[in-house]
This record gives sequence, structure tokens and C-alpha cells, in this order.
Amino acid sequence: MKNYINIVLLVLGLATFFCQELNAQIFQKGDIVAHVGIGLGSTYSFVGLGLPIGGGVEFGITDNIGVGADVGFVSSSGLTIFYIGPKGYYHFNELLNLDSEELDVYGGISILYRKFSVGESIFGVIGSGVYPGFHVGGRYYFSENLGAYAELGNSYGWLKVGVCLKL
Repeated sequence: MKNYINIVLLVLGLATFFCQELNAQIFQKGDIVAHVGIGLGSTYSFVGLGLPIGGGVEFGITDNIGVGADVGFVSSSGLTIFYIGPKGYYHFNELLNLDSEELDVYGGISILYRKFSVGESIFGVIGSGVYPGFHVGGRYYFSENLGAYAELGNSYGWLKVGVCLKL
């Protein structure tokens, strides 16, 4: 797990080095935003589950609507849960009349595939399958390309926090 945290810190450091302009833009048609983060609280509660990690990408199809995908996993003590699926976004800045060049507020839905890999010591695990997801969150951009995000939802973690990068 320490390696994943080091990778996130490395990405943040490199992005800060390469992103010098401080006049950030909110989400727009044509934007591509990648994110990586950690989850706080697994949506599939088991005592002793590890720290969820994941990431994804979003593509702007209009100034308010984006589509993308997320992937994540959590693993510990003979159980690994892998999540992957498409995700739809609606960006609320225009609707809420938020005139911010740094803050991007969004929400949306997803369809996630959850795959369980179970060791011999775990019994009674619900099977793998497809389920609906939801999310609501925000991104705060420190520069034109680099920001942080926080998101509530029912994917690999109830609360996800991390870094995002406009490509």
C-alpha cells in the first residue's frame, strides 16, 4: 500500500512541476481529466479489508456532460474485490450559477462490474456481478491542469480523495 501512496505523491509532484499557469478553467467540452485516489471505507464491508485504491478518466462531450470509466480494488486477508465500469457525469457549475475558475462540482451515475476473488478462509461471500452506482463530488484546481478531488459514491470506496490531471 505504501507503494501506491508513493506513486500518487510522485504524480502530484511531476504534475506540479509541469503545470506552471495558475489560471484554471472549469470543465469544458473536449476536456480529458484523469484521476487517481484512495477510498475511505470500502462499499463492501468486511472486517480487515485493506485500503481501496483506484482511478479513472473522463471525457467532456459538452460543457456540462462527461463520460468515462473507473477502476478500483481493495484486497486483504484472502479477499480481493475488483471494480470496473462506465461512468456518466453532469457538471453543476452553470446550473448552480457558480462563477469559479477553480471549483468543478459534479454528480452522476455508473454501471459497475464487481469481481470477487476469494481465498479458502472466507465463507458466505456474495457473488460477482453488475450493479448500479452513483457519485457526487468536486474538483479543486490549483493550476490549469492539476487539482484535487473528493467524491462520495458506491464504487470501491464510499469517500474517495486524490489528485486529478487535465490532459
